[in-house]
Amino acid sequence: MNAPVYLVDDDTGVREAVSFLLASRGLEVRAHASGPSLLDALRAAPQPLRGVFLLDIRMEPMSGLRLHEELVALGVRNPVLFLTGHGDVPMAVDALKKGAFDFLEKPYGDNALADRIEQALAVEAAMHAQGARAAERDARLASLTEREREVMLRVAAGKLNKVIADELHVSVRTVEVHRARVYAKLGVRSAAEVATLLAG
Repeated sequence: MNAPVYLVDDDTGVREAVSFLLASRGLEVRAHASGPSLLDALRAAPQPLRGVFLLDIRMEPMSGLRLHEELVALGVRNPVLFLTGHGDVPMAVDALKKGAFDFLEKPYGDNALADRIEQALAVEAAMHAQGARAAERDARLASLTEREREVMLRVAAGKLNKVIADELHVSVRTVEVHRARVYAKLGVRSAAEVATLLAG
């Protein structure tokens, strides 16, 4: 299932034309006439938020740049693209410095716009997958007891069971048991995999 494209433009004709174009590529479009309308919808949307944003720079009552700032303030890190007129290019460049994905200058080619949106969606999908992996890793780490965490950190550092036992003032057998539990809970099979998991 494709993540949606959130289109925000106060020009009805542009909204309809871009929505039709993207729908012809099989993309789901959620069009809004203003920034406040989008923000209201996002506050009620399930998390984590999926999708990319296509914003016109010049809008009332909230400009695309201001809307981008509001999205960032809400914690949205999804790709944001701007539709700009010729005179807006310096503003769009400034938006790129603040983390926007790209800007497309009007008049834009239909294929160029749709292609760039699809590229942004591919980036969003990779970001979502990475976020899901990080959440799963964090959940696994949270399942460890305090002693298991102590053993895990030493295992990741490459220390032998005997050294860990000496440092924690426990028997080697106790370390072996904790080590086995750490591997099982984290879904790994070696000290190198523990280190890789923590580094990720």
